[in-house]
Amino acid sequence: MAHHHIPDEVPVRYLPRSTGASILAGGLFLVGLVAFVIRLNLDAQQAWVSYVSNWLFFTSISMGGVILAAATWITKSKWNWSVRRVSQAMVAFLPISFVLLLPMLGLRGDFFPWINEMASDPMLQKKEAWLNVPFLVSRNVVGIALLFGMALYFVYLAVRPDMGLVGTSQDGDPQRRAWRQRLTQGWMGQEQEEVDSYQRMTRLAPAMVLVYAVVMSIVSFDWVMGLEPHWYSTMLGPWFFMGAFWGGIASTALWSLYLRTKDRDIHNHIGMQQRHDLGKLAFAFCVFWTYLFFSQYLVIWYGKLPEEQSWIVLRSAPPWGAFSTMVVLMCFVVPFAGLIGRKAKMKPAILATLTTEILLALWLERYGMVAPALWHEGQPVFTIWQPLIGCMFLGLYLGAIRWFLSTFPAIQIWQPMVDPESLEAEHSEAYREMMTGD
Repeated sequence: MAHHHIPDEVPVRYLPRSTGASILAGGLFLVGLVAFVIRLNLDAQQAWVSYVSNWLFFTSISMGGVILAAATWITKSKWNWSVRRVSQAMVAFLPISFVLLLPMLGLRGDFFPWINEMASDPMLQKKEAWLNVPFLVSRNVVGIALLFGMALYFVYLAVRPDMGLVGTSQDGDPQRRAWRQRLTQGWMGQEQEEVDSYQRMTRLAPAMVLVYAVVMSIVSFDWVMGLEPHWYSTMLGPWFFMGAFWGGIASTALWSLYLRTKDRDIHNHIGMQQRHDLGKLAFAFCVFWTYLFFSQYLVIWYGKLPEEQSWIVLRSAPPWGAFSTMVVLMCFVVPFAGLIGRKAKMKPAILATLTTEILLALWLERYGMVAPALWHEGQPVFTIWQPLIGCMFLGLYLGAIRWFLSTFPAIQIWQPMVDPESLEAEHSEAYREMMTGD
């Protein structure tokens, strides 16, 4: 096992605030908002297709980043000590995502075909316990609020001990000073705070991962499978939430590479080891995404049941076939070939290019999950409205992550306590008893 050196004193560093970056994020948001309003007047259904698919993508990569932080916490990983806060920073977009979800819950028959077809379709009537508007709204609100709430609490526990270590380094920044005051209410002392956060995070992380799998599966059932209610697949949920996790890895890598360019200490601490490990994870989950995709496709192809084939047939036949082929090539062939070697994982420019390509591929994949179901003969497969409306989400996402990394230390200062494995603890106890004669 590789040795990961963690400094005794981690420097307090923030992503520098930037007026230009704030203007860029705000400009992207305004461009996207105006595009959405214009598209809504021209073709409301297609406007919502772009809105929903962009919401699915940006929510996926944000929640995936937090789950990466939770997963590495569960496994007691040391390699990511300097990029742990980058994964946690994705939580900043989740409250915004919840607000953006609310207009989607007002969509009815023009978006969900089962609403208009329920009265005359015997097959849909058998699914009425699940396919009804009150339950759709309630499970999305309650499930997503629970998941996002757990994510926010997890990151709060990770950030709180840092507030006792930053000293007066943030006194010149009113936002940092205000957040330190909020997060240190009821302070119990540095050592006690670190122990308390460690224990709570260790209990919370496994529960959050399980809730993530359930809630993100529900999201995929409602906002992807629900658009073609005769079709069903038990593999869609895992394919969807593991794709989100992969996006969280790619976005963590990309933000980490960006941070390296903004501060010398951050540059030194996010080194070859972190880049190599993030690159290996991006490569591994490229393969795993393909495994899940092919596992779903193979069962559908082998069974040849009409109710299972419709989703694949629609996306593999003209005019969607070329688009779907491109998505598969971008999600598997390009990152697989690009990241299989060691050099690509170590070189910042190459790793940044390939992780950007992965995120673009997943953005197109989310669009391909939603758009074909509501496509009509004669409409184009892809239009400029999709990226234009995506600018609204991109601006909010960039602004939220930059705000977080500018307000809280960009590298987690406190480090989790050493927790011996159970077998080692048993051996130590047995040795102590032998030496003392107890």
